[in-house]
Parts: sequence; structure tokens; C-alpha cells
Amino acid sequence: MPYTPIIGTLGYVFDHTARSVLLVHRNKRSGDEHLGKWNGLGGKLEPGEDLASGMRRELLEEAHIVVTSMRLRGTISWPGFGANGEDWFGPIFVIDTWTGTPPESNVEGDLAWIPVERLLAACSDDPVEREAADLPMWEGDRYFLPLVFDDDPRPFHGVMPYSDGRPASWSFERW
Repeated sequence: MPYTPIIGTLGYVFDHTARSVLLVHRNKRSGDEHLGKWNGLGGKLEPGEDLASGMRRELLEEAHIVVTSMRLRGTISWPGFGANGEDWFGPIFVIDTWTGTPPESNVEGDLAWIPVERLLAACSDDPVEREAADLPMWEGDRYFLPLVFDDDPRPFHGVMPYSDGRPASWSFERW
């Protein structure tokens, strides 16, 4: 049977000067499976759209910015991630330069610039450090976000199977 995942982009707009990342706090739609979580920006590809075009479109829609430079940091396959067990696949981008000014919120939630150190603290193996960061995220984000912001220039390629709404495992390689 062919692998036919839902393809969605995920981008992290990075302000190098402030060492902060633009995140959305998904707090606006009651039926949102992401409700209450902090996340990067992005979404599903539209028919005929390539990965970079989809990422640019999503950032224009969600943050009112025009991307002028972005880097592919990696890809992740999320078997079973969807609400009904659907498989997802996504490229993970860091957006280095853009034009425009993000609004304070969009239809999904409030937008905020979060220091990278706080974001990485939310990914810590130490539960006390994670709680102090006060950034509820998808449980699986803590496995790949450190790879997005590390100094290794090689992209990562990971697999994170989900079972009962939680990551069952995580593996990745770089090349």
C-alpha cells in the first residue's frame, strides 16, 4: 500500500538579533486539536503546491510576513499523528529574514516572540525546567526542536510514530 501522508509545513520565524522565535498560542478555536499548545507556524499543503511555496503562503496568511530567506532544517514523518490516526509528513523550516510585521494574533491564536532559551527549556529532559518554561507544546516537539536550533548545518530526517495521541518512539539521522 502506498504511503500517502497528509503533508504540512512547520516554520519557525527566527529573530537573530533578539534570539527569539515567533510562535502561535493556539487559543482561539474550541474544536482545535492543538488548543492550548504553543507551536510554530504552518499548515497543510494545497494541491499543486511545493513545500517552500506552501511555507511562504502559510506565513503570509498566519503572520502577514513575506519570507525572503528560509532554511530547511529537517523533515519528520509522524505515522498515526492525526486525530483519526492519519499519517503526517512535514518539512521543518527556519525563516531567517522576512518583510512585514506580524500581528498580535490570528484566527488560530495569539502570536508571541519567545526567547530561544525558553523554548529549549520547554524541551528539557528535566520536568522542573520544562514546567518553569511554561510553554505547553506537543509532547513530541521536545525531541526535534533542539535539532532545529542547533549549530549542525546538516538537515535531520526523523520518524515519530504516534499511538493513542502520544509519541511511541523517535529516531532521526542527519546527512
